[in-house]
Amino acid sequence: MSKLKANDVSKHYSDFSLDDVDLVVGDNETVGILGSNGAGKSTLMEILTGQESRDKGSVEVLETDPEEDSSGLQERIGILPEREDPPSFLTGDEYIEFVSDIRTDEESEKLIEKVGLDNTSLEKQTRSLSKGQRQKLMIVQAFSHNPELVFIDEPFINLDPGAQEDVKEIFKEHSEEGGSMVISTHLISLAEEVCDRVIFLEEGQKVEEASADQDLKKQFLEAQNR
Repeated sequence: MSKLKANDVSKHYSDFSLDDVDLVVGDNETVGILGSNGAGKSTLMEILTGQESRDKGSVEVLETDPEEDSSGLQERIGILPEREDPPSFLTGDEYIEFVSDIRTDEESEKLIEKVGLDNTSLEKQTRSLSKGQRQKLMIVQAFSHNPELVFIDEPFINLDPGAQEDVKEIFKEHSEEGGSMVISTHLISLAEEVCDRVIFLEEGQKVEEASADQDLKKQFLEAQNR
């Protein structure tokens, strides 16, 4: 069963176009969207999660069009957006509690421990936390309700190498427990380590698709030069 099907997805702006992108994510599969900065990765992720409308094409996430019923998907998917912080006026504890109130929260405590957030940091308003700590909170909220499918956009922003390893373990455990993921990144090493397949985006176009056990660095360079 496919968790996600996207066909001929297009979005046109005055200075950029996403053109006819196809993407399929199967059950218990992690698919990477690999591309350089400005390739269209975040635009595609926003369309797939219903945060942005599309001009053309079709999208089904868990057999639902996210543009028509994004609220109906909230309890079944997780989203880690690029460069978005938790509400600054809440403490870390309050933010996780808020997320738990609108979603089924079964994993928060385990995830908080895994990313290395302590009680002192959780008691502070999130505006007082470092950028790395805020990113950790966002990772916790994305996975805390055992979602079937998680959309992850540039997960390592502001994270030190140790925290990056902790997050990769969360990804691997989610996959081992049967979950699916879409990971947008410009990091070839991340795609090789946690993805089953990748698609290459360049200038808004899908230029290649490959298994993650192939030489992604070579293919990424070739895709950039097309």
